[in-house]
Amino acid sequence: MFMWVILIIIALLVIWVIIGYNSLVRSRMQTQEAWSQIDVQLKRRNDLIPNLIETVKGYAKYEESTLEKVTELRSQVANASTPNEAMQASDALGRQMASILAVAENYPDLKANQNFIKLQDELTNTENKISYSRQLFNSTTANYNVKLETFPSNLIAGLFGFKVKEFLETPEEEKTVPKVDFGDMA
Repeated sequence: MFMWVILIIIALLVIWVIIGYNSLVRSRMQTQEAWSQIDVQLKRRNDLIPNLIETVKGYAKYEESTLEKVTELRSQVANASTPNEAMQASDALGRQMASILAVAENYPDLKANQNFIKLQDELTNTENKISYSRQLFNSTTANYNVKLETFPSNLIAGLFGFKVKEFLETPEEEKTVPKVDFGDMA
């Protein structure tokens, strides 16, 4: 009788470890899947950029340094080795792309170009998807990290070597509120 009780306790412990381990693996996979969604959108944006650069080059011949910087940042995004590295390069690329779109204001023919308009819309759509994917990644990362740090799953996490994942941080320059001046409107 005593032996049966010991066997049942051992079986319940093994089942508990298996369930806890599978829950942690599932959460880790969700964070990896969320990162892959960001990666897909970054690749999509990187695919749009050469077309946008070629379109802008035809009109804005004096903006060579801006276009070169975009090309350089694009390769940094593609060659990043960690999610945070990729997002830092991506954020810098996004700011540079905004400056290209601002340059278009100086070239009315470019603003009217249908290819440019289409690329601009696709780029805006992609930026929105990147933003949503970042939110999803941080949410799944938070859920995963909570599991790693709460009892009793932290015991299983420590036993099997699960590691806390980093959140994607928003760059400081994007946290500042833009100053709006309505003084010239009168």
